[in-house]
Amino acid sequence: MKSSIIESIKSLPPLSKTITDINRIYADEEAGIGELAKAIEHDPMIVANLLKAANSPLYGFGKEIRNVSQAVSLFGMSMTRSIALGNAVRKLLNVDMQPYGITSDKFAEISSMQATLMNKWYKKVDKQKAEKLYLAAFLQETGKILISSDVIQEDEDVSFRSEVEQSNNLAQVEKAYVDVTSAEVTAKVFEHWEFDSEFVDMIKYADNPTAAPAEIREYSTALNIIKTVLPINKPFADPSINFALRKARDAGYNHEILEDAIDEMLDIMEA
Repeated sequence: MKSSIIESIKSLPPLSKTITDINRIYADEEAGIGELAKAIEHDPMIVANLLKAANSPLYGFGKEIRNVSQAVSLFGMSMTRSIALGNAVRKLLNVDMQPYGITSDKFAEISSMQATLMNKWYKKVDKQKAEKLYLAAFLQETGKILISSDVIQEDEDVSFRSEVEQSNNLAQVEKAYVDVTSAEVTAKVFEHWEFDSEFVDMIKYADNPTAAPAEIREYSTALNIIKTVLPINKPFADPSINFALRKARDAGYNHEILEDAIDEMLDIMEA
């Protein structure tokens, strides 16, 4: 990993008190939705993003969500935490995704779509694992923010963007420019913020799941399949979908469950 990226990670500010409180409440088995809503309602930015997500057609709640308590009740503790964390992280990292050819809003949208697709797919595979994977899918592209910043600083953004536009393997492009993939950078970011090792490792190997330790290989494989369906340069492109379905078959999944989840997402987006 380039020393400039390592230094960027070391200099990251701590997560906000609201996020620390959310993580503490989530880890407390006796805590409930009311406590989580109370922690969130003091942070206007998280409130705004949570309500924006709750009223998105992606989640299909079918009615206008007007307050934090409603949103937290509908999302549940795990999904609420994921949405809050995702938005807080992007705010801290000062997103400029121009080298990847997308806006910061589009990057946030694709991260949300990756998490939503993961949830729609994996809740029909293993509901318990789906909760862990939702957060990881929501945050797994975080490393691209730091890679983007480094590419801009090195004045390589034009050539990088040109390669990204044509590439079917973003990890390969990243490796060529910064000697590391975004999955590895993301893992280092959340290791810096003292997230648990299982979460860090499932993301660390998401660009190369065959190298993952046996106990987290399934998680890393699932993350890899989701980012194959929804790469940030070609989300939901037919070749991306077909490649992901082939990966799912090869990994031993019933690929039709994933295909149904993809079709459901595409129907929502068209509507």
